[in-house]
Amino acid sequence: MASASSATCVRSAPSWEPALPVAMLGAGGAARAVVDALSAQGVTEIRAANRSPERVAALAAAAGDTVRPVPWEDREAALEDCGLLVNTTTLGQVGKPALDLDLGRLPPEAVVYDLVYAPLETDLLKAARARGHVGVDGLGMLIHQARPGFAAWFGAEAEATAALRSFAADGL
Repeated sequence: MASASSATCVRSAPSWEPALPVAMLGAGGAARAVVDALSAQGVTEIRAANRSPERVAALAAAAGDTVRPVPWEDREAALEDCGLLVNTTTLGQVGKPALDLDLGRLPPEAVVYDLVYAPLETDLLKAARARGHVGVDGLGMLIHQARPGFAAWFGAEAEATAALRSFAADGL
């Protein structure tokens, strides 16, 4: 899963550089995979905000010095000088509460990656693109996560092509 998130971000936002801090929302399984992928890319500071202080503290303890816990109420301040914002929560997903986040402190060159894929164009991505940010949706990660399962079931590798992405998007 870690390679799925980093591969998707790098392909969808080739200008992204891991030198700047990253802001991340969430502290569950997807967040752990994102931390692993970003660490492998050379990111040294991930500011993680989660609605549960205990979960973000556990994520930070497991990740070492890379993850800095941020109180949920300070999530917007954590966007300052970040090169990437990643939403790993279910907020903004169909049937879930909206994600309340003002992107005003996020630098204009920052990339916004929302792991939510239903809807494909979340309110977070709409707001980011309206500000001129590159926005990356969660469909690429979903496709890359499915590839090992497909290989196990069918004994063949599935290629993550534009046609597969279009097919998957039509099914959402």
